[in-house]
Amino acid sequence: MTPTEPESPAGSALGARVRGGGVDFRLHAPDATAVDLCLFANGDPRRESRRLALERRGDGWWRGHASGAGPGLLYGYRVDGVFDPARGARFDHGKLLLDPRAGAITGDLAWSPELLATARGDSGGAAPRSVVVDPAFDWGEDARPKVPWGQTVIYECHVAGMTRRHPRLPPETRGRYLGLIQPPVIDHLLRLGITTLELMPVQHFVPERHLLESGGVNYWGYSPIGWLAPHAGFASGDRGEQVVELKTMVRELHRAGLEVILDVVLNHTAEGGADGLTLGPRGLDNRAFYRLDPKDPARYVDYTGCGNTVDVRSPATRALLLDVLRYWSAEMRVDGFRFDLATVLGRDGEGFRPTAALFSEIAADPLLSRLKLIAEPWDLGPGSAEGGFPEGWREWNGRYRDALRSFWRGDPAKVREVATRLAGSSDLYGHRSSGPHTGVNFIACHDGFTLRDLVSYGRKRNEANGEKNRDGSNHNLSRNWGAEGPTDDPAVLALRHRAQRNLLASLALSAGVPMLGHGDELGRTQSGNNNAYCHDSELTWIDWELDEEQQGLMAFTREVLRLRHELGLFDRRRFFSTADLVWLHPEGRPMTVDDWHDSDLRTVQAVYRQDDGRRYLMALHAGDADRAVHPPADGNWRLVLDTAGGARWHAGSLRVAAYSLTVWTDGESPADAPGTGAGSPDRGTAPSASASASASR
Repeated sequence: MTPTEPESPAGSALGARVRGGGVDFRLHAPDATAVDLCLFANGDPRRESRRLALERRGDGWWRGHASGAGPGLLYGYRVDGVFDPARGARFDHGKLLLDPRAGAITGDLAWSPELLATARGDSGGAAPRSVVVDPAFDWGEDARPKVPWGQTVIYECHVAGMTRRHPRLPPETRGRYLGLIQPPVIDHLLRLGITTLELMPVQHFVPERHLLESGGVNYWGYSPIGWLAPHAGFASGDRGEQVVELKTMVRELHRAGLEVILDVVLNHTAEGGADGLTLGPRGLDNRAFYRLDPKDPARYVDYTGCGNTVDVRSPATRALLLDVLRYWSAEMRVDGFRFDLATVLGRDGEGFRPTAALFSEIAADPLLSRLKLIAEPWDLGPGSAEGGFPEGWREWNGRYRDALRSFWRGDPAKVREVATRLAGSSDLYGHRSSGPHTGVNFIACHDGFTLRDLVSYGRKRNEANGEKNRDGSNHNLSRNWGAEGPTDDPAVLALRHRAQRNLLASLALSAGVPMLGHGDELGRTQSGNNNAYCHDSELTWIDWELDEEQQGLMAFTREVLRLRHELGLFDRRRFFSTADLVWLHPEGRPMTVDDWHDSDLRTVQAVYRQDDGRRYLMALHAGDADRAVHPPADGNWRLVLDTAGGARWHAGSLRVAAYSLTVWTDGESPADAPGTGAGSPDRGTAPSASASASASR
């Protein structure tokens, strides 16, 4: 063993670094009594070739140097100390532990009782190994796209599910990082109008205990065990290939002008609760890393629903989290992060605080503070954090999702709520300098029904998950439109297709940052499963063999996202005022307080005014019969978009179809406007209407 040299900024987050004719190792375990570094011969994870004792330093770090070693070396740790779960101490020299700062991880996790936190014994044969990585990579002239928030359109995407079934990709790239950079995939994203890929977890993950015992998988990836290591299952190999191929993916997506945001899971790990696994942090520094029940330290505080909660009150843990974020942004060059259950990260006291230490440290970091930072603003702990994250952060807008679902399925008394959401949710974000750009609007995401299933099923169908349909949310706000699941009824299918167009058009034409779930533009289905986390199969993979209706939905999605851009209404950092947005009753008069609370009203008009005087009218009608709406009388209204194909002039008013969204422009349409949408009538000039709408809301 030789002393390590001072750390350099590049790659300093890693726990194993190639330098000085060998590899330096460092591990933080302040309460351990001894640490052994286990090295495996010739890359064989079954043959331990050397065991070296690390040297303890006064700052809680253990350090050492393996001469003659280099990239590709497999290693793990055995850590001695007190085993006393009643006091929160769980050291066990029999457990082979992963390096929490490993740059790569190799090997599948195999079920063995010796992995359990409650068992003593050698887990080596069942545990994966850490890998020493080579940091060298040719980034060329890579540059971040730096898409402004007002022009950002996010596409939530699963690396494997996106390309596993794509017939036009080389077979060796399907389901892998390199699949996302194949020309057919990039072309699809760019033609849709996507600017930013939000990748579901790519930090190395393993199955939770119940899946491990049953031979199941965690397809979604929300069970991390290697925060700096790219998931090996998305690469051609697991001895460092995952690092090279993820970097290649980022570089090539940047070259195409696409940003890359990672969905990071920093709130819990795959080790689970007191009866879970010991894979890394639990065997290194359990009392500092996890939040323990102060009345019973053998138990874990669980704000995540996954058995444990990372303790952001611990300075050492926060230092690790910051190093993780810096590593992915500086070394992997990603453009931002979506933080799973981000409320946990603000719980450095009894409740959530936007001034929590971790948030302050991120804000003070010269690189992290400039990235796209998105919070999932909820967890299982007390209190709500919606609208409460610090300046610079954006938030998933769950209230937007619920309001749009409720309104378009025809629920009563939803006009006031849906108008608030379409206008940017000022009730949530009115105090934020980012204005309507604070909210990330979405209709569907990985968690819940797909868009197609949202309009095809009245209840979840999760029997295939093996939990007797007890898992997954029952609050879906879905509607099957006359038949449950697959049907050949043309009337039901027509309503379902219209419902999908209404939801997609609303998403595109709302103030805020739109996010599309992958495959929703193609009519992707999971056969009613709203919690498909454990299915790595055709149930969850996108089917790229599209029928005529799916091709039409894809074309419609392109059109409405293009219309969003061309109208130029939503690239704004301030909320609409009464001078540039007026809400009208379908009769043409300004909405009154009574109108907003009318439980029978399912129709509303929004009139937008641009600085140059141009006006646009959006009419939303969620009633079950056609009806007349009266736009401002002083307009020469021309049809731009119609989700139902039934809009027409009749007796001096606009006649809109049941369950439809229409957009009209006063005078000339924007250049190269997308027309009227699939199945809509030709654009025509409307005669003057008879109602005035000069008053504000």
